[in-house]
Amino acid sequence: MILQILPLYIDPGTGSMLFSLFIGVAAAASFGLRALYLKMKFIFSGGKSDKAIDAKSIPIVIFSDHKRYWNVFEPICDEFENRGYEITFYTASSDDPALKKSYKYVHAEYLGEKNKPFAKLNFLHADIVLATTPGLDVYQWKRSAFVKNYIHIPHSVSDLAGYRMFGLDHYDVVLGTGINQLSSLRKLEKLRPSIKEKEFEVVGCTYLDSMKKRLNSTENKVCNNRKIVLVAPSWGKSSILAKYGDKFLQALRNTGFEVIVRPHPQSVVSEQNILKPLQEKYSDFTWNFDNDNFDVLKKADIMITDFSGVMFDYALVFDKPFIYADTKFDKAPYDVDWLDEDLWEMQILPKIGVELKEEDFDNMKTIINTTIESTSLQSARDEIRNQAWQNRGLAAKKVVDYLIERQKNI
Repeated sequence: MILQILPLYIDPGTGSMLFSLFIGVAAAASFGLRALYLKMKFIFSGGKSDKAIDAKSIPIVIFSDHKRYWNVFEPICDEFENRGYEITFYTASSDDPALKKSYKYVHAEYLGEKNKPFAKLNFLHADIVLATTPGLDVYQWKRSAFVKNYIHIPHSVSDLAGYRMFGLDHYDVVLGTGINQLSSLRKLEKLRPSIKEKEFEVVGCTYLDSMKKRLNSTENKVCNNRKIVLVAPSWGKSSILAKYGDKFLQALRNTGFEVIVRPHPQSVVSEQNILKPLQEKYSDFTWNFDNDNFDVLKKADIMITDFSGVMFDYALVFDKPFIYADTKFDKAPYDVDWLDEDLWEMQILPKIGVELKEEDFDNMKTIINTTIESTSLQSARDEIRNQAWQNRGLAAKKVVDYLIERQKNI
């Protein structure tokens, strides 16, 4: 009897799990063989240590899982370059702006797409790895036994408990934007006794510093007779577009205002079933997918968001009020679900923004006009700015100072 070989289908989730399993087995074998090698070398050398065994270890590595985080890393890379200090920058985006920079001391390298970056990172030899990617040692990206310190730098001034479950558990250090990010971090550590307490250092926010400097160097916007409304949602089932979609956008169309919709980058990846029909129906709107959000933030007269961290870019840098939709945020997928409190940004939203409920959609034009003209939210924005965006203008210097000093002490 002749057996036919049938093609097998492996769904993406199973493929990811199999990849993680393979990497785990390979890593365990690699670590075991290296440990055996070092033990034998130690014995045959008469008990003398060899300082050269870590000679191939890279002092400082920066890893970026997407080009959109270049606004976080560029000021840091520029600071290293200006000091003549060599580092390695790994990226998972083939068109990352870092690859086009003519750096002498910052060595940028594209690691490939999908699981290829993790195949290298999981066996990396380095003193320090700095990344904005949550989920270390939770998904495909595993801690390498040959990396001494993993350091996280947030890509927003938002609450760190807003990451997906166990997002920061396996990092050694967090370089926060402000003191507002410390409380939930410590509460989560106490609730999870199996993880160690991370070092927390307030350095500031590199990309907000750059954005503010850029804003100060540009001319004021020419007045437009037609108001411009920017829709900048997060992603997931609690976002504006996922929850209200057509009803929300139709209400916006009825205002007669110019509308720019800027979906979250992750929506572009995983929510095309939501975005594509809306783009087709609301083709009279401008749909913005630029990697850089500066121009649309500067251009807009008002922003409507949900729980996206972009609200802080808009309010703290451009000093404008915003409207946030009441989407009944679902805590379940996030670290905040472990806590008996809401995310920090949910707690302070009423201070710096104006809430928009579903029953108010028909009155959206009035709400938008009233919010634009409001001056009562100014003092609250100043208060939040002092909490969440500390060391303003100094973040890149603070980050580089910290990394160099820590690497010296390893």
